[in-house]
Amino acid sequence: MNIKRPLDPFYLIVDSDTWLARLVPLGVKLVQLRIKNQPIATLRPQIRHAQAICRQHDCQLVLNDHWRLALELGCDYVHLGQDDLQTADIAALRQAGISLGVSTHSRAELDIALQLDADYIALGPIYPTQLKAMPWQPQGLARLQEWQQQIDTRPLVAIGGITAARAPRVLAAGAHSAAVVTDICRAVDPEAQTHAWLKATAPWRKPRHTIQPPQGADHDR
Repeated sequence: MNIKRPLDPFYLIVDSDTWLARLVPLGVKLVQLRIKNQPIATLRPQIRHAQAICRQHDCQLVLNDHWRLALELGCDYVHLGQDDLQTADIAALRQAGISLGVSTHSRAELDIALQLDADYIALGPIYPTQLKAMPWQPQGLARLQEWQQQIDTRPLVAIGGITAARAPRVLAAGAHSAAVVTDICRAVDPEAQTHAWLKATAPWRKPRHTIQPPQGADHDR
């Protein structure tokens, strides 16, 4: 594994550098840039801008899918789905010192991620999600706990339908990070919702062995 520092418990996922410019300065320390269906000429300046923002604010940047650009631009992290793993040059990413996050939805996919020695493993969807149609049923907290036991100390990222109110439950179940897209990016006030996430996940920024789930953390909004 090649994790450069512990993953922050609040894992923001956005689809443009504009979102990074708005939200990272608020205190976000882990963000994924996930841009779909844009030409390389458009992607390259957005990634460079995202890198500059994250360097300025001491935020970890994860690039989704575009592993060739990650190599070209010297990204620290790349996140790949199961389909992307079939074409990505994992050896080149490793040689470049780029950490690898992998999406999983089933035991077979988990086995693939472990065989690749992924630096973190993402499990989803934990709850029903509005982001996109998925062939998998919600995994739930019990599956999250099972995954955490299977991967031992390897960082586990939970994704799918997680809100600021649900994040403490997810983290208490064993996830190192709770990923969020719609609860912030589709909020009436994304900045206020970002602050809500920072507050909800704050107890998990302490050393994990001293963490106690906050009172009332087992209740959804």
